[in-house]
Amino acid sequence: MVQRETWATRTGFILAAVGSAVGLGNIWRFPFVTGEGGGSAFLLVYLLFVALIGFPAILAEFVVGRKTERNPVGALMELGGNTWKYVGGVFIVTGFVILSYYSVVAGWFIRYFLEGFRGSYGTLLAGHESAAAEAGVPAAAVLFGELSTGLDAFVFHTLFMAVTIGVVALGIRRGIELAVKVMVPAILILLVGMALWAFTLPDAGAGYEYYLSPEFGVIADNWATLLPAAAGQAFFTLSLGMGVMITYASYLGEDRNLTKDGLTIIGFDTGIAFLTGLVVFPVFFAAGITEPGEGGAGAIFVSMTEAFATIGGGHILGLLFFGTVAIAALSSAISLLEVVTAYVIDEKGVERWKAALGMGGIIYLLGVPVTYDLIFLDLLDGFADGILLVFGALMLVILVGWITPKIAIEELEKGIGNLGGLGTAWIWAIRVPILIVLVVTLYLGVEGYVEFLSSDFADWIGANL
Repeated sequence: MVQRETWATRTGFILAAVGSAVGLGNIWRFPFVTGEGGGSAFLLVYLLFVALIGFPAILAEFVVGRKTERNPVGALMELGGNTWKYVGGVFIVTGFVILSYYSVVAGWFIRYFLEGFRGSYGTLLAGHESAAAEAGVPAAAVLFGELSTGLDAFVFHTLFMAVTIGVVALGIRRGIELAVKVMVPAILILLVGMALWAFTLPDAGAGYEYYLSPEFGVIADNWATLLPAAAGQAFFTLSLGMGVMITYASYLGEDRNLTKDGLTIIGFDTGIAFLTGLVVFPVFFAAGITEPGEGGAGAIFVSMTEAFATIGGGHILGLLFFGTVAIAALSSAISLLEVVTAYVIDEKGVERWKAALGMGGIIYLLGVPVTYDLIFLDLLDGFADGILLVFGALMLVILVGWITPKIAIEELEKGIGNLGGLGTAWIWAIRVPILIVLVVTLYLGVEGYVEFLSSDFADWIGANL
């Protein structure tokens, strides 16, 4: 059996967990799903999910990981029996699928960052105006179409996965912990600076109103779409249902206060998501972009590039923005690869560098079709975000809340002391309201994914095969 590693410091664990949580989920995905959900309406539902669902759920993953000191497959099998190893396998598959397309998206941000060194974003878009006029779309949309698929996307997907594999292969202390101690503070400092800059932009107030003034009628009218979107985003951005927090907690000591760590991680993650909105939406409205929800996965690239080409100081702000997201993407990617790497190390006894290279290589190949056509991004993201994440969280809630509640409370009390009624309240929160919300969310997620398969994906198959 290969010797298991541990975190060198509490700070290393916190920053690694925060780094996992604050990647593309916060800076790429959060703005466009917030826009699709109506801005402030989505924000309110999302924050409620984080507080009422995210915090109890992250504690559930922590206790499972630390108690067993194993990867998701081994952890669930140890606590629940042999059948539960298949549920643990769902966590492995989830991280596998997410990282495959995540790497392609991260490559886009690297490319946009490098493009900024060739000249201003206004100059960059000027070279695409003729093609945009012919197609009847913004120049930024033409640029995104060129960079998001094809050889360029393939090359940067390759580059990003190579770096991710290299960091994970170095190990917990020399690789992951060392990297996040640099990356996470840099992300926070850069976002604060950009948010302050965005505050000075003309018409920024309209962006703040869109983002911060909820209309409860919008929530009531659109709850069926807001609920799964907000739940999926909460789990995605907190790295729940992927096995990341189980894996990271498995490297912890028993003297750690898991409640305190969970609150710290959620506080940082939610704060950075909120900060991202304070950057993106004022920039959108300052540039005259008043429909932030249009464009799906490419919205942040199209809208932000248009904005950086329009506003004063946009060139520098664009470089900072795209560079920040690239850093954040790496911090999350290494956590996803660590989940599947830990599985191979723990269960198969493979050396770390071989496990990282082998698993990373397979994940890389799964992501290659996304560089060919973005329909595969929708196919993978819808399956992972709408179904796998929620299903994994649902099964974990059943295990912790109904099968091993006594073990879970005892593990949570280590490093804290006797929780008394608070421990019981936590278990019942997991047992009933969280379970109900997850069941409803999973149903809506499956329904939405089936609709995608029977419409958009079926149309694509018909047109291309």
